[in-house]
Amino acid sequence: MDRVRVLIVDDSPFIRKALLRIFESEPSIEVAGIARDGKEAIEKTIALKPDVITLDIMMPGMDGIETLKILMETQPTPVLMLSQYTHEGADLTLNALEFGAMDFIDKSTTGMMDFFELAKEISSKIKAIAGSKPRPLLISPLVGRDKDGLKDKEGFRSRGLIDVVAIGASTGGPPALQVLLTKLPKDITFGILIVQHMPQGFTGPLANRLNTMCKIRVKEAEDGDKIAQGLALIAPSGLHMKVTPPFNSPLNKGGHRGVKLSIEPLNTIHRPSADVLFQSVAENYGSRSMGVILTGMGSDGASGMKLIKEQGGITFAQDEETSTIFGMPRVAIENGGVDKVLPLFSMAEEILKIV
Repeated sequence: MDRVRVLIVDDSPFIRKALLRIFESEPSIEVAGIARDGKEAIEKTIALKPDVITLDIMMPGMDGIETLKILMETQPTPVLMLSQYTHEGADLTLNALEFGAMDFIDKSTTGMMDFFELAKEISSKIKAIAGSKPRPLLISPLVGRDKDGLKDKEGFRSRGLIDVVAIGASTGGPPALQVLLTKLPKDITFGILIVQHMPQGFTGPLANRLNTMCKIRVKEAEDGDKIAQGLALIAPSGLHMKVTPPFNSPLNKGGHRGVKLSIEPLNTIHRPSADVLFQSVAENYGSRSMGVILTGMGSDGASGMKLIKEQGGITFAQDEETSTIFGMPRVAIENGGVDKVLPLFSMAEEILKIV
């Protein structure tokens, strides 16, 4: 198997040296070159044609975002964003994903002297995105809005068959969610529950960002939130999200279902886990549920999707052509839990045909 050739782009000598040592200790990765700024990164990308680029967001002169835009226009290459500032500047990270970066590492979660703790995650993501085709998001960030605010013009008519749509996503998920959710009218008659694999601190900004773009409401879930029509709840990083059975109380007249956030179960690879959410949805909604698996590496969601299907619910998976990483959808399909495989840009329309 050929080694993955990586171009390191970072203005910090410490980080360049740390990444160099990480990749030199990984037999399947080869350092093709090192660049100290955006201009040098573009020049070396054209000359060396690396398989993957690690790119710092915050650099003097031409920053990572501007560098990324030029790279996507001149030499499209899989890019893994790295920055010690991404935790505070989550919007920059989300912009980078929209402009074509395939994934990111939040190196601010550990101290600089503990940077080598991220070696396994960096190496696995490098290998996962190598060979993939970058796909900058080609839709308006203001889709769904006009000068008078959010308006519906689709004339949507629900058949009232589905009460909840559960969505699982990982690598490439934020732009995919943007494409899907911005196509939904505000008067949908179902709630939406989302698991997106991200580091802690990023699901809140993602929810806020989507809320400004979508006709439906989008928020980071809080323990006890009701599942409501026209509302999408995104599970917070570090917590599983499950459906609670209907209950009556002075604050919950009519017995609406809600969500419960918890660190349990502890034996999952991901927290939140799409499998945990899907299983809970299958148990509480049965045939009135829909499961959707979007782009991502790994197998999270495959077993839960099958449970939704076995309970009579509808299940969709994103196709390989439009997926950043065709991992989670592929495993779900092979596991027999998917009714229909769809390109991302027609996913919303297919959902609306069913509900």
